[in-house]
Amino acid sequence: MKSSNTQAALYNDTVVRQFSIMAVVWGVVGMLVGVVIASQLAWPELNFGIPWLSYGRLRPLHTNAVIFAFGGCALFATSYYVVQRTCQTRLFAAPLAAFTFWGWQLVILAAAISLPLGYTTGKEYAELEWPIDILITLVWVSYTIVFFGTVGTRKVKHIYVANWFYGAFILAVAILHLVNSAEVPAGFMKSYSAYAGVQDAMVQWWYGHNAVGFFLTAGFLGMMYYFIPKQAGRPVYSYRLSIVHFWALIFTYMWAGPHHLHYTALPDWTQSVGMVFSLILLAPSWGGMINGIMTLSGAWHKLRDDPVLRFLIVSLSFYGMSTFEGPMMSIKTVNALSHYTDWTVGHVHSGALGWVGLISMGSLYYLVPRLFGQKSMYSVKAIEVHFWTATIGIVLYIAAMWIAGVMQGLMWRAINPDGTLTYTFVESVKATFPFYVIRVAGGLLYLGGMIVMAWNVWMTAISGRSVDTAVPAVTAHA
Repeated sequence: MKSSNTQAALYNDTVVRQFSIMAVVWGVVGMLVGVVIASQLAWPELNFGIPWLSYGRLRPLHTNAVIFAFGGCALFATSYYVVQRTCQTRLFAAPLAAFTFWGWQLVILAAAISLPLGYTTGKEYAELEWPIDILITLVWVSYTIVFFGTVGTRKVKHIYVANWFYGAFILAVAILHLVNSAEVPAGFMKSYSAYAGVQDAMVQWWYGHNAVGFFLTAGFLGMMYYFIPKQAGRPVYSYRLSIVHFWALIFTYMWAGPHHLHYTALPDWTQSVGMVFSLILLAPSWGGMINGIMTLSGAWHKLRDDPVLRFLIVSLSFYGMSTFEGPMMSIKTVNALSHYTDWTVGHVHSGALGWVGLISMGSLYYLVPRLFGQKSMYSVKAIEVHFWTATIGIVLYIAAMWIAGVMQGLMWRAINPDGTLTYTFVESVKATFPFYVIRVAGGLLYLGGMIVMAWNVWMTAISGRSVDTAVPAVTAHA
């Protein structure tokens, strides 16, 4: 029987290219806004008295740009690339895939306009108003159809574990978005939450922490399970551990949200449930980290010469550190010191800059040359420069915030023998100033590395050509 692969089917890499390029663009924008607001905390006059440049307006713009624009585009790009290769079939419903790209860019643009203008629901990581929420829902439903349609039409029986993580991230984020964004419109860009009081807070942090758990963890673990074995040229250390890692992480994460609400009006038993599940989370998180790092067994020497692999492996070190720190901070006695301090900010950025940022950059450095028909990035030396500026930037940032946070917590709880506070709040702000300046320096280094990456990606793209890889012939039979 003659094979039907005379006209070999091509993977749909157009949408992968688009998302990859925009991930880099939005990365520069999001991190630039981050440096601006970090500078405003050190030197408040830098908002120039302009309301839409104030910290309160730009801060949600920064979080949305980095999480949903940079991180989101990286997740779309890598998931579309990985699901085609591991299922050995073309992307399902190409027009819908194209819609996810343009729809997502429209969401980001709407956020970039509405947030500085002051349109916000006031919900962390869910600030966008109801018309934009509807567009997000439409894009996400399309994404779900494209991804699971591709898995459903796969040419191989097995579903590779990276797709398990991507699939869980897509489904969980859909549920989180729909439940937390339930609201009553009260005008074109105004709404009221469907929940009230402590219930609203509980739903919000069920959403907020699982945005971290699924958007910023499960999805990026999908990257880890594909790109580290590919870049290292080694199989995953333990496939069985990857399945245990998946189920343990997916089940446990959903319950950890209440640890954001220690010492609030939330019932004490709910806070304790959140704390216990946060502590349990340490096991699957470290299981996944060890699985990724041990994939390099027998190939450790590659770290000396391969800066892309260094991005991927060092990201796992930050993942391990963040997923140790998070459970520790969820313990009520530790939280009594850390709550509302910059220690929390340091913890978030240890995960965001160290884990999410580095794994995304490493994955994109793997993707871009292949998407543009090149053997490697335009400049390997520039990847080295990016790696070291980013890593030093992260260390400066998180070390400054850890020290500032512990110091703030200790100053706020210090009491004189007569029961009065030892320090005023202003004194704690003044003591924090040097660490805010160090944070700006760390942020500038991290942004500088991202600009180097943007240049490198641009040069790689213009010196190459857009290519769509052929689906392997062995699976292209009718």
